[in-house]
Amino acid sequence: MVGDLKMATESKGTIFAKTVQKHAGRAKEKILQKVGKVDRTADEIFDDHVQNFTKQHMLAKKLQTEVNNYVKCIKEMRAASKSLYECIGEVYEPDWTGHDLLYLQTQTVDMLWQDLAHKVTDQVLIPLNTYQAHFPEMRKKIEKRNRKLVDYDSQRHSYQSLETMQKKRDQGKISKSKELVDEAKRTFGIINSELNDELPALHDSRILFYVTNLQTFFSAEQVFHSELAKVHSELETIIEKLSKENQRTVSTTRRISAANGASPVTPVTPNSTSSPIVSTPEAKEEVLAGHYEEDFPPPPHDDSIEFMSTPFKQYDEPAPPVIRMNEEVIKIDIAADDVDSLHAGVESARIKGATTEDLPPGVLYRVRAAYKYDPEDEDELQLEIGDIVRVIEYEDPEEQEEGWLMGIKESTGQKGLFPANFTRPI
Repeated sequence: MVGDLKMATESKGTIFAKTVQKHAGRAKEKILQKVGKVDRTADEIFDDHVQNFTKQHMLAKKLQTEVNNYVKCIKEMRAASKSLYECIGEVYEPDWTGHDLLYLQTQTVDMLWQDLAHKVTDQVLIPLNTYQAHFPEMRKKIEKRNRKLVDYDSQRHSYQSLETMQKKRDQGKISKSKELVDEAKRTFGIINSELNDELPALHDSRILFYVTNLQTFFSAEQVFHSELAKVHSELETIIEKLSKENQRTVSTTRRISAANGASPVTPVTPNSTSSPIVSTPEAKEEVLAGHYEEDFPPPPHDDSIEFMSTPFKQYDEPAPPVIRMNEEVIKIDIAADDVDSLHAGVESARIKGATTEDLPPGVLYRVRAAYKYDPEDEDELQLEIGDIVRVIEYEDPEEQEEGWLMGIKESTGQKGLFPANFTRPI
């Protein structure tokens, strides 16, 4: 047993000594090659393969680093997105239109970020890591080949040195050196041949790998952004519904208020020549002629009752309603509770006095603006005195509001709402 241990120790010592000697010999050979004392076996084709391999390795490693960083950023974006949409959910009050749907859509956004992170990690980053693992092994093989080349050059130079000796030629040493040269050449040739096949194959494989890897990445991105765009479109629709509902509520409140108490006449300071109320037929005609614009004559006389708000030119207070019956103008006082029935009578009278023949399809009758009206909402018409408007039906009868009409302005073709008591039928 002691003998076996001794032999093992000597064997390890011999191996270590040979290894040291081999490293020393390689170091010496490299130095001699660098200073130009000896030549080096050149292989330009292999050098090109190594150059391609190095570039390929560098770019693959860079892509691996960037994708890994991208996955981290996706996870951070998911956290930031989740926090943002939770805040939006708190801002969007429970009684607002589409609150529950908005909550569901924000949850979908978080799921989309999570799915993108999983796809990029599992289908892009992991295959890239596997691809990247080939390069260190190939690098070790290249380094081994370079060492075997140094050994071959070293044995070759030793043999050449023995061959050129003029004195004390030892044929035995020359033969032994020749065997070592052949063995080194054979060992180097095997690994060199393998690398000359493997390196070009690895370099060519990059195309198929990147096609598959990048297609997967872009597909995941496309699905993510497409689905996210749909969610954002749904969210935008929810907000638009809230906006329209709010505008409708505000407009309804304002129009009800206007129908219940507002007058289309802008109050002005009275003068001594104006007379708001007349009770004789002769004076009535003069008053009506002065109250209308030049191109807007007063409505025709008939035995029917017609309600209207007469626009007296100069008044500190809005002009009071007047009633014309059998060619006489009489001032009337109307209580606030009777305002709705007054407007109903006005509307009925206007439709009754309007011409309904020879009108374009869809037009109920035509009216002329008796007063200027500046719209307060985008869906309302701008009216100037004398403008002609074609009255049409509401698209949605439920949206029809008391005291307001839907029409198309003839001069511009613009469609919108306008107050009925600012116009007269023609």
